[in-house]
Amino acid sequence: MPTFYEFFAGGGMARVGLGSKWTCLFANDIDEKKADAYRRNYSGGSELTVKDVGQISTSELPDLADLIWASFPCQDLSLAGMGAGLKGLRSGTFWPFWERVESLKIEGRTPALVVLENVCGALTSHDGQDFRSLIRALRKTGYRAGALVIDAALFLPQSRPRLFIVGVRDDLQVPTEMICDQPSAIFHTSSVVTAYTRLAPADKCGWIWWRLPIPARRKTNFVDLIEKDVPWHTKEQTRTLLNLMSPINLAKVTSARKMGRPMVGTVYKRTRRTELGVKRQRAEIRFDDIAGCLRTPGGGSSRQSILYVCGEEVRSRLLSPREAARLMGLPDRYVLPENYNDAYHLMGDGVAVPVVRHLAKHILEPLIAAIGKLDQRAA
Repeated sequence: MPTFYEFFAGGGMARVGLGSKWTCLFANDIDEKKADAYRRNYSGGSELTVKDVGQISTSELPDLADLIWASFPCQDLSLAGMGAGLKGLRSGTFWPFWERVESLKIEGRTPALVVLENVCGALTSHDGQDFRSLIRALRKTGYRAGALVIDAALFLPQSRPRLFIVGVRDDLQVPTEMICDQPSAIFHTSSVVTAYTRLAPADKCGWIWWRLPIPARRKTNFVDLIEKDVPWHTKEQTRTLLNLMSPINLAKVTSARKMGRPMVGTVYKRTRRTELGVKRQRAEIRFDDIAGCLRTPGGGSSRQSILYVCGEEVRSRLLSPREAARLMGLPDRYVLPENYNDAYHLMGDGVAVPVVRHLAKHILEPLIAAIGKLDQRAA
């Protein structure tokens, strides 16, 4: 059974995606509220250490793990952030984390695989310098690596593209059938290709174009995940939301009324400039059966709302925590924080479960199996 360490574990969503075939040897997060969710869902979470990653000693990391998974903070790499990148207070925690990996190498305990997950802005932050720094760190520690962009919308009705850097130890042979000769359009986006072209020649030598199959067509739509017994806004609150819409978005509501069937759309409030250059809050809606990307709530403006339209009936409310969890691929048995914002924050900061499972099934687990066969031959 393969083993792993999970850094920046949050509520353990990568662990859910890896599944019961994997054993978690160690998990870490600094957020007590997320740690509480982790403990509730993993029988007390005895493997979880709650403290700053820079304060962790390798003596706390048991045995030799097959995989390190790290969904390190994205705020400074996000396009919506302030642009601090890997020098930022939050995303910069990658460096003390990576020092732990380097220490494991010194001890002869380098995991066979490493996965770094973050927002796609990590590819372009500081004109690509932050991505180059990530790949250089992997190379210096003895990993070959490649990047993929996977949108959760392939598996779930949520638009959520994320960057996954998958590294394998230099001394391990990767089966040829797991590597592409050139980038594939769906997972190796133009941003990935551009980021690769900007790498130093030495780092390009260790690059891998991972082969990942396209999943079967998604069968679940957003409306399938809606809870039926969640209270709706008052008519006045719904009217206020509609009044925040531009003519283009109001036209979408009008079209939905004419469909002759119930329509459910998702709404985000965003700050936009008017024709006169004045900033104004706007409500923007989509009726394409896909929710917008879940984000951590900041001042209430980034909490996603639902608009139900059926003929002349129009109702609205906030997306419920359970609906957010379903949009991340979590089963309904997953225990959520009781506080709305805590639950929404946990989901907005998480990794989509079926994306992790897809990576595990088609890259991580085949690699572990191939490594096991090589070890048996060597013995």
